[in-house]
Amino acid sequence: MGIEIERKFLVVSDAWRAAAHAVVPMAQGYLNDAASIASGAQNASVRVRIEGDVAFLNIKSREPGTTRQEFELPLPVDDAQALLKLCVGGLVEKRRHLVRFGAHLWEVDEFLGDNAGLVVAEIELDDADEAFDRPDWLGVEVTAHQRYFNLALAARPFSRWDAAERG
Repeated sequence: MGIEIERKFLVVSDAWRAAAHAVVPMAQGYLNDAASIASGAQNASVRVRIEGDVAFLNIKSREPGTTRQEFELPLPVDDAQALLKLCVGGLVEKRRHLVRFGAHLWEVDEFLGDNAGLVVAEIELDDADEAFDRPDWLGVEVTAHQRYFNLALAARPFSRWDAAERG
């Protein structure tokens, strides 16, 4: 089992694009829904993701804060494609851009489809209190805002948010 310590931010400009050194297309779906997590009926999200030419089954605990338990198991891409057809909610499609800034690697997710227009940056840390350099293109932190979780975006995509939610 791994422990994921991750923080998520909105992106306020395209200045990161010049520093992006790789891009990975992704498609993912969930075998459970946001309502089961929110109600406490389940304590983990179960995700199927295809990243370029590889695929994974991912189980991530839902706990408050920046730290979660995470299990990631490789899958044959054909199996992942079949599992995506069994997922609840919509498919979350995005391009993940890798951007090195300071001592850290940032993952800038540019969402597509029903979530087009949403761009977030994530950073994985070794410690919840770890300091990091903050690039100018980074906006407000949304780590604790559940509507930005990919699980929530599968159920209620960005295209259905009102102006206040996008705000």
